[in-house]
Amino acid sequence: MVTDKIQELAALKARAAKLQASIESQRDSELATLPSKYGYDSLKDFIKALQAALSGGGRRKRKGGRGKAKSAAGPKPKAKAKGKGKRKRAKITPELKAQVKAGVEAGKTGAVIAKELGISLPSVQNIKKEFGLVKKRG
Repeated sequence: MVTDKIQELAALKARAAKLQASIESQRDSELATLPSKYGYDSLKDFIKALQAALSGGGRRKRKGGRGKAKSAAGPKPKAKAKGKGKRKRAKITPELKAQVKAGVEAGKTGAVIAKELGISLPSVQNIKKEFGLVKKRG
């Protein structure tokens, strides 16, 4: 019956919560012993060593003693965009232009319009200029 399955599910959830608490407790105790396990007297020294290891280790000079210091791990890889890959240009369609015009007429700022429509602020400015909605300087 359904009630039996509901009770079984509740029991499994309770068991999973108990297992998770046990894992967290064990992990905490193992993490607390790491500094001494690797020969560090304090947590502060251990953290410094971790940071140095993550940043490619210590700095060393190039042969000849001149020039910039070089990382022991070699050049750092370039940062990648988060989960998007190569950025694509927005297609500026007549419908998009009409939406920009409507946004301007509604009193919205260029930045708000750009964010809502997923286009750049310069694109919004160019569309506004095309419709004659931009005030000329001086």
